[in-house]
Amino acid sequence: MHTSLKYTFKGKVWKHPGQSGWYFSTVPKDISAEIRTHSKWQEEGWGRLHIQATIHQTQWQTAIWFDTKHDSYLLPIKADIRKKHYINEGDDIVITMRL
Repeated sequence: MHTSLKYTFKGKVWKHPGQSGWYFSTVPKDISAEIRTHSKWQEEGWGRLHIQATIHQTQWQTAIWFDTKHDSYLLPIKADIRKKHYINEGDDIVITMRL
């Protein structure tokens, strides 16, 4: 039997530098540490871990990446999700992740 881990947190949206930089939210360090403890064995290259993300009842399949500089996972926020919910850089959003 497979049980999924579920986490809900409030995160700030930030943009990676550059003209076409990606938008992310950093998973809190305590949640990142717990995910790594239970799921590191499932990571692919560069600390990539498949998840289902939900923002404002919109769900999508994506991946989080472990970033050693932040000591946390980074969740990319897709452009269509940002546009659909009027999410901009600097906004605080509630995110649910299911592993």
